[in-house]
Amino acid sequence: MTSLPTRRLGALTVSAQGLGCMGMSHGYGTSDDTQSIATIHRALDLGVTLLDTSDFYGSGHNEELIGRALAGARREQAVVATKFGFANRLGDPTHIRGDAAYVRQACDASLRRLGVDHIDLYYQHRVDTTVPIEETVGAMAELVAAGKVRHLGLSEAGAGTLRRAHAVHPIAALQSEWSLWTRDLEAEIAPVCRELGIGLVPFSPLGRGFLTGRYTSLDALQQNDVRRTQPRFAAGNLERNLSIVETLDALAAEKGVTAGQLALAWVQHRGDDVVPIPGTRREKYLEENLGAVAIRLSADELAAIDAAAPAGRVAGPRYDERSLAVVNK
Repeated sequence: MTSLPTRRLGALTVSAQGLGCMGMSHGYGTSDDTQSIATIHRALDLGVTLLDTSDFYGSGHNEELIGRALAGARREQAVVATKFGFANRLGDPTHIRGDAAYVRQACDASLRRLGVDHIDLYYQHRVDTTVPIEETVGAMAELVAAGKVRHLGLSEAGAGTLRRAHAVHPIAALQSEWSLWTRDLEAEIAPVCRELGIGLVPFSPLGRGFLTGRYTSLDALQQNDVRRTQPRFAAGNLERNLSIVETLDALAAEKGVTAGQLALAWVQHRGDDVVPIPGTRREKYLEENLGAVAIRLSADELAAIDAAAPAGRVAGPRYDERSLAVVNK
């Protein structure tokens, strides 16, 4: 077993890179539980401690999968992060609940599926704008007091919500999309996190795999892959966005790394309070992603990467209108 550098998310210490487990159950086509568990075990052996899931992924399957992977002594190696909030886990991604009763119900259900006695980092997956954030975080704080949860987080929350939430109970982490092609939190949200001491956990730091260069057409995606419905992968946008990857490829070749490693290293360089959680089901890509932790980028190299993918150059929004309506609230 090896170790990775560590970073702090509020008062929580984790490996400098985590593992996003969503794709093992949800969104990216058919997966294999045996392969996924082997990848989780390999991550732990390589020093990854932060495993990220949600009760929404695979309608609970992902939490159950992680529970199986962590059975026995493996539990002590992992910082388990999960989320609640999507009340209709079988369908509507905008049906969100943050009322106190639902917070308690969701936590107990996640504990059962994970097979653990506590959740290390518990996030609200999306903000319920019909419920005061003080009620939601107040209920989450009660879970901390009860020993069911150790640290609290929010996902895709806006700056004002973060301030109000943090006033109720310390928020350890904000999980939001952040990559070379999604940079909307940089102007206001990230500075507020830093003011309050809230760590940043970027999901999709590789642009849903696009920045690796492995996806040059929709033909490479299975029919049930959620990316087929996302605007940036749509005809016209896809071709324009490929020019970003081509430039990254050239820069990566000069550095002797892959385009994906370069894009991930850029995220790792956003600050010592940033812990990206690239997702993968395969050990090969896990190991490639972890290679980004050791990459050092000079100011000139960072400037060249920024120039290759400046904010606003990406064609298409990151979600459809319905899903965009519930982010950064």
